[in-house]
Amino acid sequence: MSRTIKASAVFLGVVALLALVGPWLSPNDYVTTNFEKLLAPPSVGGMHFFGTDDLGRDLFVRTMLGVRVTLIVAIVASMVSLVIGVAYGAVAGYVGGRVDAAMMRAVDTLYALPFIFFVILLMVAFERNFLLIFVAIGAINWLDMARIVRGQTLSLREREFVEAARLAGAGTTRIIFRHIAPNLVGIVVVYVTLTIPQAILVESFLSFLGLGVQEPQTSLGALVNAGVGRMESASWTLLIPAALLALILMSFNFLGDGLRDHFDARQAS
Repeated sequence: MSRTIKASAVFLGVVALLALVGPWLSPNDYVTTNFEKLLAPPSVGGMHFFGTDDLGRDLFVRTMLGVRVTLIVAIVASMVSLVIGVAYGAVAGYVGGRVDAAMMRAVDTLYALPFIFFVILLMVAFERNFLLIFVAIGAINWLDMARIVRGQTLSLREREFVEAARLAGAGTTRIIFRHIAPNLVGIVVVYVTLTIPQAILVESFLSFLGLGVQEPQTSLGALVNAGVGRMESASWTLLIPAALLALILMSFNFLGDGLRDHFDARQAS
């Protein structure tokens, strides 16, 4: 594998590990306020590695919690889109004909709906439920996955091993999930790594608007939103979570591009 894949994977692993154990390394927690240290700058001696916010809460712990929440939301939402998209796209591509046409017209119709507007409607209609964020993002993010899987399935269904399984009497469901789906692993893995940044951006945007994770919980989007208003007086409250968010997004994109090149090279050889 290329250095890009390794570097991206190592960085994401370190960030995930810090998000998991980082709050335990600090004597502070994410809810305790300290009005004697309002907007304190980052310091090692004071054990406020990222400084404090306008309520005196430790930003290092809150940032690690924000990374944890952001990654959980993005990964779970991507898994939701993975399950729906692979099943939907594989069925449409394998069955073909009018069924395929009808299923893909439904996808085109959903594409025409404004994505963010639909997610916001769900959040408003069903209140700001943490679990609903997973469903709202994943239930819409599967459209691209379905199209990609359908295209690959259209090619795979003409392969010899599928024809052999069909002649052996295997049913449609067995062929799709036992013969076609395993051969989609490469493209699906690549696309999931590119779907996660999309889910992170949507979650961050919702939190930036105040429709995502609610206090006292936080996410990187919520931290960026809180830091915007104090950009001039306490720049670290914006720069640290924004830089971490950008690095996480870049790492996932580099990882996805690297994995795509890796699988393309293996197929060519």
